[in-house]
Amino acid sequence: MQSTALRIHGKKDLRVETIELPEIQDDEILATVVSDTMCMSSWKLAMEGEEHKKTPDDLDHHPAMVGHEFAGKILKVGKKWQSQFHEGQDYVIQPNLARDDTPFVPGYSYPYIGGDATHIIIPNEVMALGCLIPFEGEAYYEGSLCEPVSCIIAAFHAHYHVDAHSYQPTMGVKVGGDMLIMGGTGPMGLLAVDYALHGPMKPKTLIVTDVDQAKLDRAKRLYPSDDVDIQFVNVDGLSLDEQRTKLSSFVGGKGFDDIFLMISVSPLVTLADSLLNPDGCLDQFAGPMTKDFTAQVNFYNVHYNFTHYVGTSGGSADNEAEAAQLIADKKLDVSKVITHVMGLNDAGETTMDQPAIGGGKKLVYSGKKFDRIELAKVDPSSALGQILARHDGLWSKEAEQWILANMPDIA
Repeated sequence: MQSTALRIHGKKDLRVETIELPEIQDDEILATVVSDTMCMSSWKLAMEGEEHKKTPDDLDHHPAMVGHEFAGKILKVGKKWQSQFHEGQDYVIQPNLARDDTPFVPGYSYPYIGGDATHIIIPNEVMALGCLIPFEGEAYYEGSLCEPVSCIIAAFHAHYHVDAHSYQPTMGVKVGGDMLIMGGTGPMGLLAVDYALHGPMKPKTLIVTDVDQAKLDRAKRLYPSDDVDIQFVNVDGLSLDEQRTKLSSFVGGKGFDDIFLMISVSPLVTLADSLLNPDGCLDQFAGPMTKDFTAQVNFYNVHYNFTHYVGTSGGSADNEAEAAQLIADKKLDVSKVITHVMGLNDAGETTMDQPAIGGGKKLVYSGKKFDRIELAKVDPSSALGQILARHDGLWSKEAEQWILANMPDIA
């Protein structure tokens, strides 16, 4: 069987190519990919090529399929897995295989599995590690967003708070506490907001910062809450001291129990550190681009006030399963983070240009061929524009079905 796929051949070298897939082995599964959403991690992959820790050293001779936030349908199941999976089943994948023997994962490392492809072969290790997960949501784009939501869930669970007398930790963000999400109007920040408002660990107060008023206004409109006191705060042009004073004012001059940094800027790490309550937890969520990323923190507070720090990269199979259930149950509305859609033909250029394009999640329909569409600029009189208008400008199952029915196939 042939597959048309976006493959990485080296640094800044992404190509859409048609290749022949081998016959699956008894411990493998053949599947289609319907949709994939882009992550800035894929941009980092494209920039680093063979220097990326998750790629093989010989990409020029053994290119890998790109894309790790994908959903599709199972076509054929090898004998080993026929008791657990079946033909016609919808699926999502947790690409973070969490193995000690190799950093290789789908979307970075394998020749025959990645989200930006029409057909893939799912290797045995994905199933063996519980990372192939049935999906019962109503649209494939929702399945694609299970992986980024799993990253948020992992981060919320990785936070911890410690009893000052017994030193016994309680895992998770503080329920009923004060939470700060810095740089929180990007797609991952908004997913964190959604999970904070509608997941099982709700804070009392949630402050979300950014420097773009339009993005803050959009977030405020999309994420109201009757249960959580949520504020969207513009810190553009404020000094670090002014930011500290302003943010502290929302919590009675105190600090925060849980802080998420959705950007990697050293002075903001120091600012966040200064805003921690005793026993507060700071999460460097955004992955730094350089290995020497450092910042000044107050170790007096670490010792006497029990402040602490965590970082997470990716989620687990359990996190992915939780995300799939929350999305299928309509507790999270992941459509709010999608700002662009496209066919596979435009996936390479868009992956490379993500920082310049801006906006939220870029959604690829891997079996289709059409140029990137910015949802906010769709002609309201067009068929797609009328669909968007019926859903308050957001992506939807109806919009997905229109794309799948009307856009030409990639091959």
